[in-house]
Amino acid sequence: MIEFAAARGPRLMLDERSVLDIGGCVVEGIDIAPKRAIPDDGDPRIDHSLEGFLFTCGPDHIRHRQPIPGTDGKIYPLHGSASGHTAKVFWTKFENGNAECRADIDVTTVEGVPQRIERLWRIDGASGEVSLEDRVVNMGDQTVSTFLMYHMNIGGKWLDAGTRLEGKMLEGAGFPWAFGEEPGGIFCVEAPATEDGFAEIRLGPIAAINGKTLRVRFRADTLPHLQIWRNQKAPAHIIGIEPVSHRWVSRDELEAAGEFNWLKPGESRSYGLRFAFV
Repeated sequence: MIEFAAARGPRLMLDERSVLDIGGCVVEGIDIAPKRAIPDDGDPRIDHSLEGFLFTCGPDHIRHRQPIPGTDGKIYPLHGSASGHTAKVFWTKFENGNAECRADIDVTTVEGVPQRIERLWRIDGASGEVSLEDRVVNMGDQTVSTFLMYHMNIGGKWLDAGTRLEGKMLEGAGFPWAFGEEPGGIFCVEAPATEDGFAEIRLGPIAAINGKTLRVRFRADTLPHLQIWRNQKAPAHIIGIEPVSHRWVSRDELEAAGEFNWLKPGESRSYGLRFAFV
């Protein structure tokens, strides 16, 4: 793990063994990642990643296992192929109170197609805001569809009765974090931009971290949907904030509706999100 922090903002642990995703996320002295309070998805790559604060799904598939057409029972892996791929870190800089980390992650998809995630993490030392910029490049010789989903997972034990989800994309612009029927729920909604091309969702206030609120902003052009899930079925105790590239329907339905994002050889697609504790 790479310890990554700036003059202000959270202290992050970046996992160079797996996509340079975020393991620990320490705010006000508390690591709010769920750790082992997670469900068993039956995939050791995801089991490892679910413990952390943020992990990346894609670039060949998101959400649940589905058969790969034209194969003898082969399936897309749960949440895609990226998780578990090692990051090649080019630099980690700490200058003038700011932090920056740049890496490439070369992914071989389940179809055997090479794709690359060019990743840049930054923390603004003045505001404490963390930003992530990703560029997914088709390194192969065939046209492919690309998907991306960011799972931002928070341990439910750190939340309280006063903690709410708030955002213009939500019904009534917000509601308590423990939405739906017990022991959990899930939904996916369109998330249009509200400012500078970014959609915004907030989770807070969180008494355990001195009343701070997690504010997440994400690019609405390439991440036009927001999925939220929570799971309090023991041993799980977790809530996830998940900007995502596609609706929550099957691959077949997305393709039939013309909603695949195709990349020709050498083409790329960019994604991004930002978060801060305010």
